[in-house]
Amino acid sequence: MLNVSKYQPFPAAQLPDRQWPNKTITQHPIWMSSDLRDGNQSLFEPMNPDRKLRMFTMLCDIGFKEIEVAFPSASQTEFNFVRQLIEGNYIPADVTIAVLTAAREHLIRSTMASLTGARRAIVHVYTATSKPFREMVFGMSRKEVIDMAVAAVILIKKLAAEQPETEWMLEYSPEAFSATEPDFALEICNAVTEAWGATPDNKVILNLPATVEVSTPNVYADQIEWMHRHLARRNSVILSIHMHNDRGTAVAAAELGQMAGAERVEGCLFGNGERTGNVDLVTLAMNLYTQGIPSGLDFSDIDAVASTAQYCNQLPISPRHPYAGDLVFTAFSGSHQDAIKKGLAVQKPNAYWNVPYLPVDPADVGRNYDSVIRVNSQSGKGGIAYLMETEYGMNMPRRLQVEFSTIVQQQLDQLGTEISAADLWRLFQKTYLDCRMPVLYREHHLSEAGDRQAIRLVVEINGLPQVLCGEGNGPIDAAVAALGSAGIHIQVRSYAESSMSASARGGNAAACAFIEIAHAAGLSYGVGMDDNIVTAVVRALISAVNRMTC
Repeated sequence: MLNVSKYQPFPAAQLPDRQWPNKTITQHPIWMSSDLRDGNQSLFEPMNPDRKLRMFTMLCDIGFKEIEVAFPSASQTEFNFVRQLIEGNYIPADVTIAVLTAAREHLIRSTMASLTGARRAIVHVYTATSKPFREMVFGMSRKEVIDMAVAAVILIKKLAAEQPETEWMLEYSPEAFSATEPDFALEICNAVTEAWGATPDNKVILNLPATVEVSTPNVYADQIEWMHRHLARRNSVILSIHMHNDRGTAVAAAELGQMAGAERVEGCLFGNGERTGNVDLVTLAMNLYTQGIPSGLDFSDIDAVASTAQYCNQLPISPRHPYAGDLVFTAFSGSHQDAIKKGLAVQKPNAYWNVPYLPVDPADVGRNYDSVIRVNSQSGKGGIAYLMETEYGMNMPRRLQVEFSTIVQQQLDQLGTEISAADLWRLFQKTYLDCRMPVLYREHHLSEAGDRQAIRLVVEINGLPQVLCGEGNGPIDAAVAALGSAGIHIQVRSYAESSMSASARGGNAAACAFIEIAHAAGLSYGVGMDDNIVTAVVRALISAVNRMTC
């Protein structure tokens, strides 16, 4: 039994007049990718320079304008990568690189040296501020932690002045902000902006991280709004947030944090990052997109982005990942499939997207509809009908859908796996098109008999050749009469026809006929295909006869 008494909840911020619940997100934030820093340091095997460059190029192509590329003082590899980007002119003119450093003099000096010659750079310095860090890790008082942060900022400002060719921007993070007393977080942030000399033309990025997610998203939003409302020099600050996913609510915390006043969001593609990961920027951006808000990021080929991320990180992406997972646009459930099929049928090209179970059009992220519906033992007639129609152009009547779905379910119950569209088609062929006993169709000839039609039907019955003749008010009626002459007595209950796609037969589009008959044993469906619709009708009738004993 888990011992809950060893944990105590973090108290909510004192914000009885909170405003964020009444706000809505109307525009995208400033996006900052930390894939090459926070994401990279969390990998089993950090990226080599080639992988880092490939990731950087992709992030630029997606549309990120701020990218945290390294922790230059952490290793020579990290330092060299910053130099490679600058000296190799890999940084687009509208992209600003950021680097991280702890608030220690030798680390700051190494970090600033790595940026020599950069057009524009963000120097991101942090100090941990929560009580456990102050007391257990640093053994420092509040004043000593503030002095450490201010000293780091003053040194960065001094070193930046020695490199006037670079446009410098300061970012400060009170690490473990979400577990820090609000009054102390405010005090240290105000000290930093004062030390830098922040102005509306020389803003400081104050990044307020949920370094470890310790409370519900609404509590984090309260903390962000409290800071937003109490910060000195607020017009000289870009308020940034950085969420981890320890409680599994980083996306919600990021969205509520923006409602609470944050203008900038840091995170990683697909939620990569330390422990349970950073906030997932793909999900955040696509969530905006599905609300009709431009995200500023291009995920129109999400499979390519996912493939590159998996190559660079050497980590898989869950098949259930929102928007990018292999199965997120896939329905196995019969009721889901039926609703999707009907929704796609009425969705107009220029109308608002409104298809059940699909919050986003798969085509918008470069996905096709091939995998939207897949059939397994949990599926129903709707999914089977959808695959038959989209893959082979066969629009089955509803009662045939019901009959064939029962046959498919029996097959899948035995196999215990899903069935592909190709295998589904082969099962359909075997069931309806290849059934040749007891009656095998050979040929037929139609002729006029006054105001009626006559048919001469050449078949084999139980292997014996026979010629059957009959008359009726049309080809179907005449064929029924001909079969009756051989002792096969049936009534036609329903008839439908449609054209088939070329892929169904490997040639030109074919006519397809569906006939439901009543007989002594009950009802059965038959299907016939041929380039000639009358021949398809006769074949469908014989198919139904052959299925009378199935």
